[in-house]
Amino acid sequence: MESHGEQSAINCVIMRAGTSKGLFFHERALPPAGSERDRLLLRLMGSPDVLQIDGLGGSRPITSKVAVIARSSRTDADVDYTFAQVEVDRRRVVHSGNCGNISAGVGPFAVDEGLVPAVEGVTRVRIHNTNTGKIIVADVPVLNGRARVSGDLAIPGVPGTGAPILLNWVDTVGAKTGRLLPTQAATDVLTLEDGSKIPATLCDVGNPVLWVAASDVGMNGSELDDAIHANTALLRRLAELRGKAAALLGFCEDWRQADEHSPGLPMIGVVAPPASYLTLSGVEIDAADVDLRVRLMFMGRLHESIAGTGSMCLAAASRLDGSVVRSVVSDVSRPTLRIGHPSGAMTVKVATEAPGDSTAVRFTMLGMARTARRLARCEAFYPHEVLNTSVTHGCPKDAASGAAPS
Repeated sequence: MESHGEQSAINCVIMRAGTSKGLFFHERALPPAGSERDRLLLRLMGSPDVLQIDGLGGSRPITSKVAVIARSSRTDADVDYTFAQVEVDRRRVVHSGNCGNISAGVGPFAVDEGLVPAVEGVTRVRIHNTNTGKIIVADVPVLNGRARVSGDLAIPGVPGTGAPILLNWVDTVGAKTGRLLPTQAATDVLTLEDGSKIPATLCDVGNPVLWVAASDVGMNGSELDDAIHANTALLRRLAELRGKAAALLGFCEDWRQADEHSPGLPMIGVVAPPASYLTLSGVEIDAADVDLRVRLMFMGRLHESIAGTGSMCLAAASRLDGSVVRSVVSDVSRPTLRIGHPSGAMTVKVATEAPGDSTAVRFTMLGMARTARRLARCEAFYPHEVLNTSVTHGCPKDAASGAAPS
């Protein structure tokens, strides 16, 4: 960290990875994990502020993310990678889970920064995600010792095309809870405060996600941002379902505390059978081009596409007899799942040794292809006093008033 008058500077790389964007750091450049590091990340992003106008964040959860990377001492990994979700409008940094899209940028970062030897053609990078303790394997296309950028893979939600980075998530089953099905049931029934009983599947691959059928929560499955966020009754119902699942998993004692104690996990996804629909950009997706539709809520907002970890969890749940997801999927005979999300249709790979049996299923492939691009390598500035302000790690307090952030 270098001093520049009233500010200090830290080296970082800004990357677009999948459908997310974030700041990528060498671990050695940051303070140790804890409240000091969190303060710095908040200030660099410009949080808390809905516009993040005085920082590098993009005013949305998918553009307020951080990857911290270092060589790994583990024999089964090449790099250690810690993910941080910097909240936009609250003074909080969440470390409870991983981000599948940001994970797609870790391999290219490791190649370009010399953390792994570059192998011409394809460099395999074994990534240890410290948030979950799980290994992700990334096959990174390489040209002349650098991660490739140009290619023909198009991702809905990202303009243009890029070089495909294949990520295998097989080893992330039970990422947070230790089990594919944390409750050991393909479907649970959650009872809401109004007496409604909602069938739901809790599945944990990459991150735990609660899956519910659109018809059970008053949706048709093709809703976009405006329709969802204008429906306060729907938002309350989804928040209650997520809260009940968080309490069931032990992430909070009372479901009403879920946003405070576990704002990111579990995510909640709404699934529906195939149907034609319009994307956020007004493009029509034909029912014949998808196996199901999904609307994923992340940090209280509709995800513009689908979280990478969410897509892997969805793919796994689609192969479990008795799950809510399996009940809406049109075809499980192929080793792929075609997912219709708000930005378009994406295909992920899924293969099992014991298809259908939720008690014995073993996945041989849970994969997705993503693109990533380095946008800037820069010095990010922050005022000196940022690292001289006292906050409580895990439950930050406003430095001026001592009050918990709203």
